[in-house]
Amino acid sequence: MPYDMLVFGGTGDLALHKLLPALYHLHRENRLPKDMRIIGISRKQLARERYIDLAERHCRAQVERKDFTEASWLSFSQRLEYLAMNAEQAADFARLAQFLVTHNLRGCIYYLATAPQLFESIASNLALTGLTGANTRIVIEKPIGHSLQSALAINATIGAAFSEEQVFRIDHYLGKETVQNLMALRFANALFEPVWRSAHIDHVQITVNETLGVESRGAYYDHAGAMRDMLQNHLLQLLCLVAMEAPVRFDADAVRNEKVKILQALRPIIGMDVQDKTVRGQYTAGNVGGHTAPAYYFEKDVDSDSDTETFVALEVEIDNWRWAGVPFYLRTGKRLAKKTSEIVIQFKPVPHSLFSDSQANHLLIRLQPEERISIELMAKTPGKGMHLQPVELEINLAQVFQDSRRWEAYERLLLDVIENDSTLFMRRDEVEAAWQWVDPILKGWQQHYQRPRPYPAGSNGPEQAHSLLEKHNRAWHE
Repeated sequence: MPYDMLVFGGTGDLALHKLLPALYHLHRENRLPKDMRIIGISRKQLARERYIDLAERHCRAQVERKDFTEASWLSFSQRLEYLAMNAEQAADFARLAQFLVTHNLRGCIYYLATAPQLFESIASNLALTGLTGANTRIVIEKPIGHSLQSALAINATIGAAFSEEQVFRIDHYLGKETVQNLMALRFANALFEPVWRSAHIDHVQITVNETLGVESRGAYYDHAGAMRDMLQNHLLQLLCLVAMEAPVRFDADAVRNEKVKILQALRPIIGMDVQDKTVRGQYTAGNVGGHTAPAYYFEKDVDSDSDTETFVALEVEIDNWRWAGVPFYLRTGKRLAKKTSEIVIQFKPVPHSLFSDSQANHLLIRLQPEERISIELMAKTPGKGMHLQPVELEINLAQVFQDSRRWEAYERLLLDVIENDSTLFMRRDEVEAAWQWVDPILKGWQQHYQRPRPYPAGSNGPEQAHSLLEKHNRAWHE
């Protein structure tokens, strides 16, 4: 059955900067169903031609010049429609139903590229208007709630309107090539499986650092913070992929079953452990890439006395046989020295070292800015004597597959929605298990109140984050 995609928030940043360029690429490569239409929905009163002009301007800015052709855009623009409506007004959904009838109603994919507080009202109004039949799907963006209670409420409302098989909870990190290569690395190579366990791994680091500040998201971010915005979803998803057992098969339920097991095995961080195993930070004025950056509390739409964290680091443990005794160190922050997303698997040293300058091996999986996988091994330097130094064996994925265009995360995930493949999307119990673990940390921060530790913009974060590792004679990979 042919499907149309209705994008609520169709004139917002997500739709214009990510979704429409991704759909253009899929169209250009003949990946979209032949008759699929894309309907932008927003409060703005725009004629269809004005919306197409707006979409073209943003697609031209986001798509590489060599990939943007007049012929491709002309054929893609014929898919575009526009409807002005207020997603908070129940009466406007009757107009939406009439619009779909007028334009030959068929299967609908509802993409909620809106503020999270609109998720419940949109889902409820779609159901009340009879627009949630078996031939529909709904896509919702993170964050799904701001606590376990709110996530349960959102999931309950959406679950009353759509079956779980119709719901796609999207985390764009799971669409990145290197993230999926993590599964290939683990489960398609006999080399790593025997050592992917506590007997051989000293610790794991997961880092997602940004040089940007809150930009135009101050009003949202000041009520969310780094824990809710990044760690509760992106970093915990990466942790699950590193730590999960091999699924019995590569399909949606099998993969997500194993991820849920990891979330359920996370050791709770409660009481005074919150002070020992977590660090909150907030950036002050500093220099990032040669440019002066203001303190967080001077950012637009941020409370001048805000105690919202822009940095968080955690020491996490997984209580199962494979990972018992192996700490996972997670950190994420804004206005840091370098933009990077990476996973470091730090192996234990050899049982008996013959050489004084030998070091333990580590595996580096970098998601951005460049996508590469490298393993550091010890090798003898040329000349007399046994002097060792670490050398890297590297796979640069962009170079290895240089004849293939690198897909953006949203391209893959949108195509998965269209093809009804939910493997890379979060299931309801997965979202709730993540919040169940995060909630006590947020409550612990309130009970044992301490302002976020200051760190200068352009630094590597607060000094206390380094102490998490230093007390065990470890250090962050920089």
